[in-house]
Amino acid sequence: MVVSGDLDSRKRTTESELATRLGTSRTPVREALQRLEGDGLVLAEGRGVRVRTMPIDELVDLFTARAGLEGWAVFQAATRVQAGAVPPAHLAELDALADLTDACTRAGDLERAAEANRTFHERTAGLSENCAVIATLSQWWDRTVVSTRHTIRTPQRVDEVDHEHRLILNALRQGDANMARDAAQSHILATRDALITINEGNQP
Repeated sequence: MVVSGDLDSRKRTTESELATRLGTSRTPVREALQRLEGDGLVLAEGRGVRVRTMPIDELVDLFTARAGLEGWAVFQAATRVQAGAVPPAHLAELDALADLTDACTRAGDLERAAEANRTFHERTAGLSENCAVIATLSQWWDRTVVSTRHTIRTPQRVDEVDHEHRLILNALRQGDANMARDAAQSHILATRDALITINEGNQP
């Protein structure tokens, strides 16, 4: 509910409201909210919570950290491709996700484009088969989605994003670990810089 936007980040939601919506008692709701607070997704306010959106400086730090971690994951993924440990069907799936991301963005279906983009990145990093890295990146994605939902309302860098995705895929197919890492890091840092520009444009 937090990540999908079912909870309005601009107002407080109480435990009792959530329990009623979910058809359960307040105890499991309270426990779930405590875990979400630990993940940095909500802020406790009395017997309720408010969805937590990160300020721009935290988002910049998160994107910078993600560039390093996801870059490493893609490096490992390319190493596995080179060793013949990645089935061709997995790379074909990434091609389809890149196609879907681009098509939805150009059609103006930004919600579906964002979902496809996230899946593309998570499946790419997932080829590393490092469970700790995959879990960390998933948590960071949740925080990013929540914090940028009301910030990015128009397509940004459409041609650039598609080109950058293709560079990552090309490096993976070649099994070139260094090229794959560099392409992934450059892509994420470019998205970070675009977010900074959007934020500056929204300043009064």
